[in-house]
Amino acid sequence: MKNTIKAFNQWLLAFVEHVGLLVIAIATVFAMTNEVVTMVSARQVALADLLLLFLYLEVLAMVGLYYRSGKLPVRSPLYIGMVALARYLILDIKSMDDLRMLAVTGSILILALAVLLIRFGHIRFPYPTDGQQDKP
Repeated sequence: MKNTIKAFNQWLLAFVEHVGLLVIAIATVFAMTNEVVTMVSARQVALADLLLLFLYLEVLAMVGLYYRSGKLPVRSPLYIGMVALARYLILDIKSMDDLRMLAVTGSILILALAVLLIRFGHIRFPYPTDGQQDKP
C-alpha cells in the first residue's frame, strides 16, 4: 500500500511538472509569435526585439533540455537573467542614473561569476552517474 501511494504521488508530481512545462512552452511560443507579428506589422526590427526573441528561444531551449535529459541545469536561468539584464541596460541606458547602471552591470557580473563557479564545481566535483548514487 505504501509503495502504491508513493508511486501515485511520483506520477502525479511528474504529470503536473509536464503540464507546467507544456504551459510554459505554449505561452513562450505565443509570446514569440506575437513579437514577430508586431515586428512585421511595424516593418522594423530593433535590437530590443532581437534580444527579446533570444530570451524566448532560451526559455524554449530550457524546456527542451529538461524534456531531453530530465534535468534542468541551474545555469540556464542564469543565462536568461544575464540576457534580460543586458536587454534592460541597453533599452534604458539613457534614462538610468549612474548608481542604477552600476547595479545592473554588477548584477550581470555576479550572475556571470555564479555561472563560472557552478561550471567549475561541475568539472571539479562531477555528479555521480545514476547507477552510482547513494540511496537512503
